[in-house]
Amino acid sequence: MNFSESLFIIGSNTSEQHPVFGTMLRRAIKNRGVKLIVADPRRIDMVDFATMHIRQNPGTDIALLNGLMYIIIEKGWEDKAFIEERCENFDEFKATVMQYPPQKASEITGVPVGQLYQAAEIMATTKPMAVMWAMGITQHIVGVRNVMTLANLQMLLGNMGKPGGGVNPLRGQNNVQGACDMGGLPNVYTAYQNVINDEARLKFARAWGCDEAPRTKEGLQGTSSNGLPSTVGLTVTEMMPGILTEKVRALYIMGENPVTSDPDSAHIRHCLEQIDFLVLQDIFPTETAEFADVLLPGVSFAEKTGTITNTERRVQMVNQAIPEIGQARQDWAITAGIAMKMLEGQVDQPETRFVKMDAPWAKWNYTDSSDIMSEINALTPSYTGITHSRLLKGERLQWPVPALDHPGTPILHTKGFARGKGKFMPIDHVPPPEMPDDAYPTILSTGRVLYHWHGGAMTRRAKGLMEVYPEAMVEVNQDDAVKLGLDGKKRVRVTSRRGSIEALAWVTDRVPPGMVYANFHFPESSANELTIAALDPVSKIPSFKVCAVKVEIVE
Repeated sequence: MNFSESLFIIGSNTSEQHPVFGTMLRRAIKNRGVKLIVADPRRIDMVDFATMHIRQNPGTDIALLNGLMYIIIEKGWEDKAFIEERCENFDEFKATVMQYPPQKASEITGVPVGQLYQAAEIMATTKPMAVMWAMGITQHIVGVRNVMTLANLQMLLGNMGKPGGGVNPLRGQNNVQGACDMGGLPNVYTAYQNVINDEARLKFARAWGCDEAPRTKEGLQGTSSNGLPSTVGLTVTEMMPGILTEKVRALYIMGENPVTSDPDSAHIRHCLEQIDFLVLQDIFPTETAEFADVLLPGVSFAEKTGTITNTERRVQMVNQAIPEIGQARQDWAITAGIAMKMLEGQVDQPETRFVKMDAPWAKWNYTDSSDIMSEINALTPSYTGITHSRLLKGERLQWPVPALDHPGTPILHTKGFARGKGKFMPIDHVPPPEMPDDAYPTILSTGRVLYHWHGGAMTRRAKGLMEVYPEAMVEVNQDDAVKLGLDGKKRVRVTSRRGSIEALAWVTDRVPPGMVYANFHFPESSANELTIAALDPVSKIPSFKVCAVKVEIVE
């Protein structure tokens, strides 16, 4: 089996946010001498194990990567055979990259030219190289373009479709991959089957007994009274402002706390105050619960049976360990129960919608999670062969698994890409939407810390974790602390154009001068009171990683 010879981590605080995987990486470095390059404005813990640390200015990842690829092409280090056989659009891509010579890349990113050459040489001569990234790459207005640029880098070096190589997104929560696979996006059904594709939409309409509403010559027909939508839906970040225009009048939120986890918390609260009807399904009351009309008691992971898909597409079986507590019910049972009640209300045509199949899902009458898995098998090509029985036998299945006798697919793109040839994309650097100025002279970046998770609804209830990390802290560089006159004082006020928080100051070299770092685990001092709701135009993900603030001492 081939292994990675080098690792490139960019936009991922791996050891704190993915501690199990981070341990695996540290073992590879210690036991096999794997070379690690970390690109991060902060001096995260993984830097202690790195061959080199690239400390680029926040929001300059594209310029950094283009500068590295310029050097790779300049030195003739690109994998010419791979590019010729497996890729297209190289010349257009190259024309863009050659506009980022090392000196220009250095001026934009703040990375010394010598470091750019050193990193490029390690990448080109120590292969295969695996690239890992997380939300430090995606949570920008150029998040999609950042990911495309990383794909450019790996195609340029011929590291795609090979053991120990590839582009490896580290998912932000434990079943993000599975949720996306199951159609938890506004533009696709399961297995990324596009909602505007007639063939896919009609397949699901027939399976679920819905009216079939195909396209017309004039374009999309839309949704019939009992049909499936033929237009792309809204993302979370589009739903909230949609409340104020009455584009959204009701929300059903399951296991999410947007008051703390979405950008510009004051605006989120304002939107939720205006919503006509809000249903919240969760295991604990949260800050969002204050706005809910109905609270539904869901279950924790320990009370569930089902599957979770991890970051390497491995589908893992989870078995219920304890009975449901109190009035809590299985999440799928709550949702199915609501759907069945809604069907009872269709008094005009009570039997017309779900009559075309005898399968359990045709009328939402699941008996357990294996019924849901059967529906997934029937409608989701990449999960066709993934069953509870196979997983319970101990089979380690990574999708796509197109048949019951298929062993799974540990590595994608070994012979070709889903689209055929990999397409190089010409990507230019775009500055963040809000940069420091005289009024707000400091860059704020946000994220999570090891001891807490997301909005903190669970971890702030854990006594041991609260003893270790009991309140919000803002990381402040030593030089900035001196300029502020922080000497002996412990608290700072951080203010943006959207709000203000007060928190304990942690004076540290983890952040460079001119930058502070804050988390959103504590609602009384959440960094999302400050963040800006500027969105990536494609993914609609917010720009959590860069906004302008001013920092003052709290006397």
